Amino acid sequence: MLVSSILLSTVLLAQTPFPDLGREFEDDVVPRVDILLPADSLAEILAEGNELSNYEYPATLIIDDGDERDTIQDIGFRLRGNTSRFAEKKSFKVSLNTYEQGRKWKDLEKINLNGEHNDPSVTRSKLCWDLLRQVGIPAPRANHVELYINGDYFGLYANVEQIDEEFVQLRFGNNDGNLYKCTYPADLDYLGNDPDAYKLTSNGDRVYELLTNKDEDDYSDLANFIDVLNNSSIADLPCNLEAVFNVDDFLRVMAFDVLAGNWDGPLFNLNNFYLYLNEATGKFEYIPFDLDNTYGVDFFSVDWGNRNIYSWAMSSNPHPLYSRIIAIQDYRDRYTYYLRTFAEGILSEGALFSYLDEMQTKIAPFVTTDTYYPLDYGFTFDDFVNSFDGGTDYSHTPYSIKEYISTRNTSALNQLENNDMAPIVTKIIDNAPSPAQSLVVQAKIEDDVSITQVQLCYQVNGAGGFDCVAMNDEAQNGDALANDGKYTAMVPAIGSNGFIDYYILAEDDAGQESRKPVCDNLQTTVLGSGLTLAINELMASNDETIADAFGEFDDWVEIHNFGDNAINLSGLYLSDNPNEPTKWPFPNETIAAGEFLLIWADGDEDQGIWHANFRLASSGETVGIYDTDANDNALIDGVTFGDLDGDEAYGRIPNGVGLFQLLVPTPAGSNIPLTSVLPIPEVLPLKLSPNPFQDVVSLELGETSSEDLRLQLFDAQGRALGQQLWPAGQPNFSWTGLSELLPGVYFLGIQQNGQWVNWQKIVRE
Repeated sequence: MLVSSILLSTVLLAQTPFPDLGREFEDDVVPRVDILLPADSLAEILAEGNELSNYEYPATLIIDDGDERDTIQDIGFRLRGNTSRFAEKKSFKVSLNTYEQGRKWKDLEKINLNGEHNDPSVTRSKLCWDLLRQVGIPAPRANHVELYINGDYFGLYANVEQIDEEFVQLRFGNNDGNLYKCTYPADLDYLGNDPDAYKLTSNGDRVYELLTNKDEDDYSDLANFIDVLNNSSIADLPCNLEAVFNVDDFLRVMAFDVLAGNWDGPLFNLNNFYLYLNEATGKFEYIPFDLDNTYGVDFFSVDWGNRNIYSWAMSSNPHPLYSRIIAIQDYRDRYTYYLRTFAEGILSEGALFSYLDEMQTKIAPFVTTDTYYPLDYGFTFDDFVNSFDGGTDYSHTPYSIKEYISTRNTSALNQLENNDMAPIVTKIIDNAPSPAQSLVVQAKIEDDVSITQVQLCYQVNGAGGFDCVAMNDEAQNGDALANDGKYTAMVPAIGSNGFIDYYILAEDDAGQESRKPVCDNLQTTVLGSGLTLAINELMASNDETIADAFGEFDDWVEIHNFGDNAINLSGLYLSDNPNEPTKWPFPNETIAAGEFLLIWADGDEDQGIWHANFRLASSGETVGIYDTDANDNALIDGVTFGDLDGDEAYGRIPNGVGLFQLLVPTPAGSNIPLTSVLPIPEVLPLKLSPNPFQDVVSLELGETSSEDLRLQLFDAQGRALGQQLWPAGQPNFSWTGLSELLPGVYFLGIQQNGQWVNWQKIVRE
């Protein structure tokens, strides 16, 4: 099977499966949420006998985080959940688009307010959502909020992101695929080849509820996935399953669920997950939800802290998503690797105990005044305190969270099998090159031992055999950052339209080999005019990085001529709408070979020839360079980017041909990878003041350096402006004489023994 990577490159490269928390899920405070609605409407919602009603009552939503206050009229308000509908502390759903179609708050159409009524810590689900982001699984964002209804305090709640079209668009860059909500008894057992057989119901609802494309109501994709999962031979299962399912991410989910004790998902209780057919890959993505029954919560009289990690599933029901996958030795070994990595790393005591202490301190004041907190189980504030690191008297919480973490991790590590694992090859992306661009392919490689060799094997237009070139993780030949586990290779431009098939081979020092994909090849289509023009960098929310000639901080797009010859831009176009490629015609100007050209996306053409008639959306969109009318306005180069924060730059490394990533902003200059400086502040802690500055910047080290330090100052174009020597043994240093710098953003880098050890953005007033 050939998997086209046109969308894979232009969409997934730009999308992050882990959007910023944003104001919607800010975590440094506990925002206040107010719901205002008529008293009789609230009485009906809470009336006995109405627990299963989904009628959405008109109401007003107010969200206040202490800095900003948003008021939204005419939202829909109702109960949500399953068993929680019958709890004393209810859970609620807010729908922003019920009475005003298409309306959102930020990127949200719905808000879930979960009472967490059976968790004395009110923290377990929030802990899981935070950890899943670290584990690398696209999962809902969440924070704690205090809920008031008609002025009365209803308690501390978890605000959890809705899994819907907006959710998958943010994670995968598309939302046209089928999205299934899978609830009990969603066992993924084979029911035959009739797609309609999977429209079975339980308690009046479909077990596999289709949330998108409802008019088509076509379950063929789900039926095919379940057929492959259940009926492929074990020998054929990796080849067949990886063609229709993101196995890589699911193995991480398996390890997480077992360590977190999540028995209420498909691995044990056949419940609580979503499947989304990612249009960019043609594969189903697994999305977890409802994770309050974790970290020691138990209703089955099972000791989840010591349960066998290789016999996790309930034996009385089919669990093909667990049993079939773990029967494959390669998958079992990778599952084992993730268990060890997580238990010793981000799910360890050292990583989680301080997090839990901070969480407990932050939310404790909101529990003390929560009169609904004790109603279902009789919880007291002492129970809240003990639920973190003591113990409770309640049968369903035999462990405190910290006790569970210690027990589960120790037990899991003691149970681990000691098999040598083949390299794990994941996150393969390419740059969808034009005929003039080199093909750049990147893959993440993990192993329990050292990697000795990674190769990209490729074939052009199906002719001849496959040629193989080395992939490197040494910041060379297209690789952005050395030793980050991401291996990159570049293949020379093919010079014409066509296609390139490729696969990746990896070998470790134990002689274990992996091929990805397991069967067949990946394919990227090469299309375009052959002009050596590229979208090289952009900024969709320019707060203070660089001002135009009028002193305005507007959005901008940088184009780059990466070829050897000058190009006249007359007749070409720049557009932020693929359906309107001729939106902004370039002026009759020439871009020199190697030149970086800045275009202000400010919608103000009156300010000059380099000011386009559109703005960029910080929430994400598409921008591209388009060919002449005579060439049918074909796309020359473009990118679809996701949500970008203020002053975040996004561009190619290497210039003109490389993969898109976050960058140090360098408008009209050569790109500097942000990944090369992001980890640096922890290497040599530094205090810098004042910032903004006028004439002097004073620096203070957290610890005195025993080596001379070299300071380098760069402007926003990445041009070096000067350097200073900071002698060894001196805890303080002042860089003077900076008053001649123009107002704007600059970058101050510090090197020790030739290596970057700190990198700071500074602003000249």
